[in-house]
Amino acid sequence: MLLAVLGVLGLPTTAVADTIHMPHVGTNHAPVVEKRGLPGASLSGLLELTLHDNPELAALRHEAEMAKERIYPAGAFADPTLERELEIDNPSVNEADLLNQLLTGAAPTQTRGGSIKYRLYQDVPFWGKRDLRREIAGAEAEQFRWRVDKLWTEMAARMKGAFAQYYRISRVEALTREILELFVDLERIAQARYAAGLVPQQDVIRAQTEQTRTRTELVAIETERRNWHYRINGMLKRAAADPLAEPEAPRSLPAAQKLVHTALLERMKARNPQLLIEDAGIVYADKTRDLTYRNRWPDASIGATSIYASSKFQLWGLYARVNIPLQLERRRSQEREAEEMYLAAQARKTAAENQLQADLSENLAQLAAARDIEQLARTSLVPQAELNYQAALAGYQTSKVDFAVLLESQRQIRNAKLEQLRAQADAQVRLAEIERLVGEDL
Repeated sequence: MLLAVLGVLGLPTTAVADTIHMPHVGTNHAPVVEKRGLPGASLSGLLELTLHDNPELAALRHEAEMAKERIYPAGAFADPTLERELEIDNPSVNEADLLNQLLTGAAPTQTRGGSIKYRLYQDVPFWGKRDLRREIAGAEAEQFRWRVDKLWTEMAARMKGAFAQYYRISRVEALTREILELFVDLERIAQARYAAGLVPQQDVIRAQTEQTRTRTELVAIETERRNWHYRINGMLKRAAADPLAEPEAPRSLPAAQKLVHTALLERMKARNPQLLIEDAGIVYADKTRDLTYRNRWPDASIGATSIYASSKFQLWGLYARVNIPLQLERRRSQEREAEEMYLAAQARKTAAENQLQADLSENLAQLAAARDIEQLARTSLVPQAELNYQAALAGYQTSKVDFAVLLESQRQIRNAKLEQLRAQADAQVRLAEIERLVGEDL
């Protein structure tokens, strides 16, 4: 368009033909080729690096394995106990000799009639307690397992949102630089028209002012781009300033039939890691309550005894003992505590489910709004702004409008395309949040 205006005005076009670049940023923008060896061009590559290299996620995986290894010991028998008791019939024996016999196993014949009693016994919990302890440890391990999934969905959502913003600010930077080049070209045109006496010098100054303003905007844009750059590297095992490739276009949004509220709600209830953590917490509290009530019954210890005297084992016997659960008030307090813990776990599940439902509804509404705004910007706002710019150009060539109107129409094009980019990024962020709530990609 600008070249056509130059021709109408009788000004040379070859001098600026290679420097004029009309900004064009939209959903069909061609993806930038990723630099070899550098992450950042594709979202899938960043997610893969996050999954494998994020130290926080690795730490939680190790904790989950640690909790898994607690299951078997929780239900296993304790180690048996061996007791050795030295009985002395002659009180005149030296105390040092007695201690040596007890600790080293020396023959008690030195005590002139003394003996050693051995007792080997095994603690045996009441029936069902071992299984309950194993189930409690299993529920705790299940909570750790779903915490890993929860952390991963949160990190994936943050990475998806950061990538969308990184793409947006990259395109904003490219658009702003193209606008800056256009203002340089407009300044050249204004200077040519001013030299021909067709426009006042104010047009040239105004073009220069717009260049300065655009360069100021570029400083803020570059700063925001670096911030997103650092944030992406911060989620990876990379230094903050490590280079990233230019981002490609973000993912396409899912079809409307995949975003039905009732269907997503059912998927969320079945797959959301937070709800699964709360489910495991309910199981943990339930089994803990059962174990607390089972502690009303005593545990036992069984074993065998033998007496060693005169260089031989002379007497064998069986051994048994039970603890007597007489501290009733203490046990009743523990039982009430277990009941409250179970009720609290159920309440937490209900509260989490209500909050997640509200978050899902909010993000679905925001996604629909962002999609509508992007479509309006792409199909109406941007074309209308471009038509307005063409009309301003035509008016400027006939001196019906001044240079300020031409600049304002150009700013309208930029603002329309910025609105489109913001809507695209917001839609991607909302989609990432929905996928975090649902617990899987759509």
